[in-house]
Amino acid sequence: MSPLDARPVAGDAAPLFALRDADGVERALRDAEGRWLVLYFYPKDDTPGCTIEACEFRDAERALHQAGAIVWGVSPDDEASKAAFRDKFQLNFPILADVGHEVAEAYGVWGERTVGDRTFTGTHRVTFLIDPHGRVARVWGSVTPTGHAAEVLAEIEAQRA
Repeated sequence: MSPLDARPVAGDAAPLFALRDADGVERALRDAEGRWLVLYFYPKDDTPGCTIEACEFRDAERALHQAGAIVWGVSPDDEASKAAFRDKFQLNFPILADVGHEVAEAYGVWGERTVGDRTFTGTHRVTFLIDPHGRVARVWGSVTPTGHAAEVLAEIEAQRA
């Protein structure tokens, strides 16, 4: 069975985790209790698609917050890379360092990827919407960065209605 086959689905309890952000502050799933959590996994800091996605979440942060949600991004880059990426693009939400990719594995987003003619193991671009009770409410399994933040916001608003 591929690690990607173990991906949580809507209705599942979200896998517990704790990771450090760009400032070394530990962020754990329990810290999001009582709020919607947009937990998005992305392959690499400061690359074209990942930058589009992060900047769209940055620009939607106020609307997401008003909808009762917080956003955390996760990739295997280290804390220094996270700090540089955050500062370069003025990201206004935590981005978490999953250097050993344990959390990506727990969420079933770590596996073989192909980009162009290159195949390697890495993080897939997947977003989980976790409800205020710690359950997966929605999974976007193959994310297109452009327009994704608006799609997530619309889903939160629909779920809250």
